Amino acid sequence: MTRPGSMKQPLTVEMLCEHARLFAEAESDHNEPTLHGVTDGKAVGTYFEHKFQRYLHEHSSYDEGSSAKGMDFPELQVDMKVTSIRQPQSSCPFKSARQKIFGLGYSLLVFVYEKTDDAEALTGRLDIKHTVFVAAKRTADHQTTKGLLEILKRDGNSEDLIAFMRDRMLPVEEIEANTIAEELLHQPPELGYLTISNALQWRLQYSRAITVAGSIDGVERVR
Repeated sequence: MTRPGSMKQPLTVEMLCEHARLFAEAESDHNEPTLHGVTDGKAVGTYFEHKFQRYLHEHSSYDEGSSAKGMDFPELQVDMKVTSIRQPQSSCPFKSARQKIFGLGYSLLVFVYEKTDDAEALTGRLDIKHTVFVAAKRTADHQTTKGLLEILKRDGNSEDLIAFMRDRMLPVEEIEANTIAEELLHQPPELGYLTISNALQWRLQYSRAITVAGSIDGVERVR
């Protein structure tokens, strides 16, 4: 990839990843006074996300997302997540139990930071340890998709699949479980690389994606 030029071009996924790499490198060397003493992960994430969006607007032309649109880059179907390396996870709006099986329906750009403070300079620094792009097809729950694929490999039927979904306590009604099972028999799921916990909001955990990034199709190590 070449370094992005000064002219604004329509943002693409490839450009987004390249900008993410360059921004992560620069931010890892930046001492920020407003971050000194800040321990709230949400506040850190908001700082980083807003700064990255400003950086992108200087280099590219794109439609910035909002909470109403449900993701940061709706034109690209990509959402941005910023999380601490101490516990690399974040929340995600719950839409359907199908997301654990078929994926979230969009891709993720995940920045994983380690924050340190300089007591003398009164500044904070975000060392971006990992920047990972998880394609939409890899955003399902790992253990759920792995178990379903193993059942299908052993010539399991719809009853086996439904029983597995019940054992996994997927929040899905019986009719929908039957529909999903029939879909799976015709089209096995892609193996996901997120851990998605059942809750009013999905809890996405990224440790596995970080570990396999760069070695699995659809899980790219940006930096």
